[in-house]
Amino acid sequence: MKESRRDFLKKSTCALSMTAIATQVQHMGLMSALAQKMDEKPEETNVGGGYKALVLIYWSGGNDGNNMVIPNHSDATLSNYAAYAATRSTQGLALDQGSLLPIAVPRMGGLTYGLHPALGPVTGGINNGIHELWGQGKLAIVTNCGTLVRPMTKAQYQNNSVPKPYQLFSHSDQVNQSQTSIANTAAFTGWGGRISDRLTQTSNPGGLVPMITSIAGAQLFTAGQLTLPLAINDSNTSLANVLNPAGFPNNTAGNARKAAFNQLRTVDLESNYVAAASNVTELAMQANAALQTSQDVTVTFPNTSIGRQLRQIARLIKKRTDLSVTRQIFFCQIGGFDTHQGQLPQHTTLFSQYSQAVRAFYDEMGVQGVQNDVTTFTLSDFNRTMNPAGTGANVGTDHAWGNHMFVIGGSVLGGDFYGINTTNGTPFPTLVIGTSGPDDTNSGSGARGRWIPTTSVEQYAATLARWYGLPENQMAEVFPNIGNFASTNLGFMP
Repeated sequence: MKESRRDFLKKSTCALSMTAIATQVQHMGLMSALAQKMDEKPEETNVGGGYKALVLIYWSGGNDGNNMVIPNHSDATLSNYAAYAATRSTQGLALDQGSLLPIAVPRMGGLTYGLHPALGPVTGGINNGIHELWGQGKLAIVTNCGTLVRPMTKAQYQNNSVPKPYQLFSHSDQVNQSQTSIANTAAFTGWGGRISDRLTQTSNPGGLVPMITSIAGAQLFTAGQLTLPLAINDSNTSLANVLNPAGFPNNTAGNARKAAFNQLRTVDLESNYVAAASNVTELAMQANAALQTSQDVTVTFPNTSIGRQLRQIARLIKKRTDLSVTRQIFFCQIGGFDTHQGQLPQHTTLFSQYSQAVRAFYDEMGVQGVQNDVTTFTLSDFNRTMNPAGTGANVGTDHAWGNHMFVIGGSVLGGDFYGINTTNGTPFPTLVIGTSGPDDTNSGSGARGRWIPTTSVEQYAATLARWYGLPENQMAEVFPNIGNFASTNLGFMP
């Protein structure tokens, strides 16, 4: 039976959806922006030469940073291990001091803190984890970081004299705010996407793939006004297949269908909408051709979800020259951090998976010769309450606020804590709950130990964006509330 022209176009368009690249064509608002942009000259920027990549690893669910970075000292002037244990031991959530992986912190006068034991070598692991990167100066920790509209004290929180992030402690809202860096209103673009909007034309003018790629599906972080984010599967799918169009088998009928489709893409190009859609499809086809000769990574990655995501990212970075890109931003995700119960075994599993995968990725970047050019960093919904929920095997935590983030890479000025000082004169919060806890949101019986962030997502993100090449005169365009904060450079990147 003969196909109508409409049926042919419908099937061909579906066949060439090519994961996220072509699915974005359906968003007419974005296509309108692209169509208008075709006639504009790129904005002048100066991002410098060479290759650079940012890799966001999102800890979905709200990671308990209080059991990730722990005081390991006895100094009475600052929160020490005893202060930590006093709050968490009774209900069975405190980690044994002898199990902590020690790190000396110069900014804290050389005092020792500890990392969760699963962030070092583990039974059955394939490497030594990320702990030893601290000693090598390649791991930095940004402490007490979270969503903020502007700096806030405990008194201001309690008397509502400073605007709070909307829907504070809500998963979906805090995920959105960490990915958009806008805490005072709903936003529909992410800060990764907005960076890509401003740098794509000048940094990757001939790029065959978008500047920004997700290995974890569609994400607000990757959305921009002009950016077409790429979304692909993890390393269980080869690069040769991630953009390979379906519906065009290598036979007489398939080749004829492909030739007809290619001819149709040359029609009506006087329309900017049609031309923009055709250009997206053409780039996808060129990228697919370039990915047919992909090479796999050298380092062994763990066969976990986060391991496979990072392995796929490493494969794409290895193809950077063939894909004509000098700047890339990646999103990947590890879930399971909403630990209302059963936190201790769950945390051990998640941190081990994260640590093993990130260390493999870091080592692979060394093999590829771009260790200094690729930086991984973490974000999460929020921290969790210092005061546990439940007891024994069911012990867990509830939603909180200020948290700790990891930044890893060859260019990272690591081996130290970074961030804006809390009430104790250091960037690490005072681990005291309630009325006498100067960094806790609440007083009295309702207090749980929810630390008010002193470092905003904007300050954290701007430090990374500046290293990546975002010009100073475009910071406020990407981070609309950045002017509310005195410092926009936390110092952990050169």
